[in-house]
Amino acid sequence: MRYIVYGAGGVGSAVGGRLFAVGHDVVLVARGAHHEAVARQGLYLASPEGPQTLAVPVVATIADAAPGPDDVVVLAMKSQDTAQALEELAAVASRATPVVCLQNGVENERLALRRFDHVYGVCVVLPATYLEPGVVEVHARGVWGILDLGRYPSGTDERCRSVARDLEDAGFSAEPVADIMRWKYRKLLINLGNALEAACGEAALDSDLARRMADEARACFDRAGIDLVSVEEDRQRRTVIEWTTIDGRPRPGSSTWQSLVRGTGTTEADYLNGEIALLGRLHGVPTPANAILQEVSRRMARDGSPPHSVSLDSLVAELAVADEVLGAG
Repeated sequence: MRYIVYGAGGVGSAVGGRLFAVGHDVVLVARGAHHEAVARQGLYLASPEGPQTLAVPVVATIADAAPGPDDVVVLAMKSQDTAQALEELAAVASRATPVVCLQNGVENERLALRRFDHVYGVCVVLPATYLEPGVVEVHARGVWGILDLGRYPSGTDERCRSVARDLEDAGFSAEPVADIMRWKYRKLLINLGNALEAACGEAALDSDLARRMADEARACFDRAGIDLVSVEEDRQRRTVIEWTTIDGRPRPGSSTWQSLVRGTGTTEADYLNGEIALLGRLHGVPTPANAILQEVSRRMARDGSPPHSVSLDSLVAELAVADEVLGAG
């Protein structure tokens, strides 16, 4: 079984690199300068245990990877790039090709299932940092990350179990989970803070605005009948991983923070905070806090604004205006 890691940035390169390091057949599909750096000098993968330079094969397009009947395609791009990636994958791969969504949010699996028969969701807990082409850091000790997976929309099968074994072999904690979306919705709730941290700094995660965003999400889940694992279940699962420093340096920021630093022009907030805004509109639940953070994240990415350049007070004031409008309505 070959793993084609499609959209190999931070998380994808870390997972693909570790699978390759322990002897699995892997090819990365990476873009631009990251592709060029890995092709030229290998993938530099750092962790608290020390760095590795891995001569993992890398190609520039999914067509160059030539997916075949014995391959598993691992989607690892940000959610805003998934639709185009699936369009390109469907042009060169059979609908029977297994597709594993190694991604945040809850929309990628649904998009993949439109095109492919066998889709798997992964609940990703992996503190990867990708800021420089060819270089990925993972700030975790003990295990590299938690990568539980299951069929979408539910269930497990032998392929799921086989992938989990390979991930365990590569140093991750991975369990086949029949109700994987319950875990992914809990992770979505946690990821709502990514945009706020990127905009205002880590201290904003302990603010009334952060709590308001989470309250809106829980109200939407309740109205939509969406079940998610408890805080206690999630906390217990995370005890196997220790987030730590590399050479005394902590992880500098979330994936949204990293997108702003790299100047990618987009973030995944449309599929995190925007997912809550969508649920709110579908089910009649006001979600002004999440809608504001979705807009702010989009604007910062478009304008090339640096992280932590928005004041928390300005967002609180904007929310107060939105609440007044809702109250007047």
